[in-house]
Amino acid sequence: MAAGCSGDVAVLMQRNSPFGFATAGRIRFGRGVAGEAATAARGYGRQVLLLRGGSVAWVDELARDLAAAGCEVTQLRSSGEPSVEDVRAAVAAGRGAQVVLGVGGGAVIDLAKAAAALIPSDCDVMEHLEVVGAGLPLQADPLPMIAIPTTAGTGAEVTKNAVIAVPDAARKVSLRDDRMLPRLALVDPALTDGAPRGVTLGSGLDALVQVIEPYLSSKANPLSDALCRAAIPQGIAALKRLAAGEVPAARDAMAYVSLSGGLALANAGLGAVHGLAGVIGGQFGAPHGLICGRLLGPVLAANADVLGVSARFTEVQRWLSDGFDLPEDGTFKALTAMLDDWGLDRLNRWIPEDADLTETAREAAASSSMRANPCVLEAKTLEACIRAAM
Repeated sequence: MAAGCSGDVAVLMQRNSPFGFATAGRIRFGRGVAGEAATAARGYGRQVLLLRGGSVAWVDELARDLAAAGCEVTQLRSSGEPSVEDVRAAVAAGRGAQVVLGVGGGAVIDLAKAAAALIPSDCDVMEHLEVVGAGLPLQADPLPMIAIPTTAGTGAEVTKNAVIAVPDAARKVSLRDDRMLPRLALVDPALTDGAPRGVTLGSGLDALVQVIEPYLSSKANPLSDALCRAAIPQGIAALKRLAAGEVPAARDAMAYVSLSGGLALANAGLGAVHGLAGVIGGQFGAPHGLICGRLLGPVLAANADVLGVSARFTEVQRWLSDGFDLPEDGTFKALTAMLDDWGLDRLNRWIPEDADLTETAREAAASSSMRANPCVLEAKTLEACIRAAM
């Protein structure tokens, strides 16, 4: 009896080890919540910097609502992942702003977070970037920032970093600070309705990876586990339905999975998929979501080979097998054939056959995302994962 009690106490102590959980100041989720943006922004001031992508016409309505609320709006359009020069341009455009709105995919929201962080500062973005910059802490508190995602993938609306491309270094690295968490995240699945199939599947694969990697992470905690356990099967089901066609309920589910992934990764980290993706994206320009989707199977298989029998990997394998109708034996490798059947490009569209992937793998091994991978993967194993995705 005593031994049993001791074991129970040990389990309880393990589950209640100290951990933290940080997220946006407030989250609003559901169809129609985007309509709250103008009123919310006006609460922070009249001078508004509105950063937007180019694909959602609703942003024109938002700009009119902001003007009707008495705001002076500076708009800046963004396309593609933000570069150092894009950040500098956004900071210059936003001088005098009191609040920043980011409406678009993860790249636009990252640009908005970076602008909000640096507008109050006299420092250049390179002074704060990880790895290739000085990595200095922010000089001042960021401006209030409202994030409104129009894709279901990155979860950037609830993370504390902005991924920035540095062309001179052929890398994508983060500007990161706890204070960069948005004041308000408005997650409205209606804004994702009708997105092109390629965008939907690429962003959806990113969302799925971002609930799988934190669940397998060495930094997982009880709150991130709860989010991921619920979201992984939901994300698989939603992605499968969206691969077949437009389904509003699946859009709602995918938006929730994306939000869950952002919450989880911000507090439990990621893993080798994202460690590789940041370097591959910076060197070869392949789309981030597609990189993650193509690497998921090879990386899961590589981790499983190193770890051996693992309860969590068995759970993930079962969810993937059941949800995507994949064979129980070799599920992780079968993901590659499934993405082929969906008509998604392999990475050899961007990565030349003679590319120096040994160096790519070495750089990825040193990335911040790799620190939370559940085991150490050697550079040669990481290189094999890239080749399996080509």
